[in-house]
Amino acid sequence: MTGNGTRSGIAAPARITSTHPTSWMLRSGVAADIEAIAELRATVMRADLERLGRYDEHRVRQRLRDSFSARHTSIIMVDGELAGCVTVRPAEGSRTTEGMQWLEHFYLAPHQQGRGLGSAVLRTVLERTDAQGVSVGLNVLQGSAARRLYERHGFVVEAEDPIDVFMVRTTPGA
Repeated sequence: MTGNGTRSGIAAPARITSTHPTSWMLRSGVAADIEAIAELRATVMRADLERLGRYDEHRVRQRLRDSFSARHTSIIMVDGELAGCVTVRPAEGSRTTEGMQWLEHFYLAPHQQGRGLGSAVLRTVLERTDAQGVSVGLNVLQGSAARRLYERHGFVVEAEDPIDVFMVRTTPGA
């Protein structure tokens, strides 16, 4: 998937608007991506998990390994390098999640954060879910700066507990 919302094994680069414009693309995830993404997750989530007293060096990586789905994961590439990932999969469970997508494992390498890339990727992902007419749910850690990103893109708090904030974005016009 590129910045225009198309997905292919070979995607044309997209441009993002930021203080440092960067060429980026999304490629399909493959099983061989697991360890690189597990390391990225551990790096990106460490400060928030430590703040919440929940950081465990093994568990932070294993949770990614246990839930990784190459089929639903896109790898964010910037200038030919892995810069992050995002997973969007069908929500499972109750009737309240029927026809809903779940956004998870959205991580950007620290040196790629704060430059507009996260917004560009999220906008691309949401254009696809909007075209499918489905709502998107996610959870973010309490106190995480990522919550502001999600709020800017139309997510609202549905529920929260001492660790997680559960958010949802309905399809515009629904």
